[in-house]
Amino acid sequence: MTTTTTARAQRGGDRRATRPPSRLPQGLRTWFRAIPFMGPHLVLFAVFGLFPACFGIYVAFTQWNLIGDPQWVGLDNFRVLFDTDHAFHRIFMNGLWNTILFVVVGVPLLIAVPLVLAVMLSRKDLRGANVFQGIFFVPGLIAVSAAAIAWNLVFNREFGPINHYLGTDISFTTTQPWAWTTIFVLTVWAGIGGNLIIYRSAISAVPQELYEVASIDGAGAVRSFFNVTLPSIRLPLLYTTVMTTTVSFNVFAQPLMLTNGGPADSTTVLMMEVRDLAFGGGPSIAGVASAMAVLLGLVLMAISAIQFFIMYRRTDV
Repeated sequence: MTTTTTARAQRGGDRRATRPPSRLPQGLRTWFRAIPFMGPHLVLFAVFGLFPACFGIYVAFTQWNLIGDPQWVGLDNFRVLFDTDHAFHRIFMNGLWNTILFVVVGVPLLIAVPLVLAVMLSRKDLRGANVFQGIFFVPGLIAVSAAAIAWNLVFNREFGPINHYLGTDISFTTTQPWAWTTIFVLTVWAGIGGNLIIYRSAISAVPQELYEVASIDGAGAVRSFFNVTLPSIRLPLLYTTVMTTTVSFNVFAQPLMLTNGGPADSTTVLMMEVRDLAFGGGPSIAGVASAMAVLLGLVLMAISAIQFFIMYRRTDV
């Protein structure tokens, strides 16, 4: 039996040896073998991501009211947005400025606050750290619309607890700078949980020997944080910064639900303008709205590239 098995193995080896080698590179063959596993995700990405994005870019070069057929107008929609005498230019610049203001203030808060909390929860002498982490994460599971309703009650001028306990009479959602303050409070409250988990996981993976060496060199908690912790979690910081910036540029629900863009359009972000132009109560101007969205995407791509260059460049360590 052993002789028969050996002979079969030799014949099988001969057939494999005589099989013509594949002409495809090894990397390409590996990619093709992975297609069956990637297929469902690629289909979902194409249907709900790639195709809508490409169609939106096409609509930006057309005049369309969402009913008839789109009419190609070339760069006219973009010229209108950059024409300082046109109303669409003022609408676009107001929405873009408010969006950038939200990003400039909101992103540092969504990076710094979870990072500080992660450092505090990573202390070995702290009990119940996982419980506190769960408490900070729960608000992110609540829908923004429901959270906005709750925070509207908190900031209510007549019976809100803030005005009641502070003895003030502030209309938080209809006066500045309190309108922006309410938006940032809701954003930070709901958004710190995800980044907190990422930072705490990254900090737990930092070798303790590095902190011991820093302590021997006389480094305190602050120096250890900047010289050991931050360089060790650079990649998680890069990821969260880019993703948080991307999400912040698409802000929509917070100003819509809390302030409805007021007072005097001072919190009207660009995605609200896009929604109003394409799906508002008046005639739809989907081409101009899509052009605004395309320009916002270009701004986001440029800022993300700058972030990658600054945070991911090689450093001497």
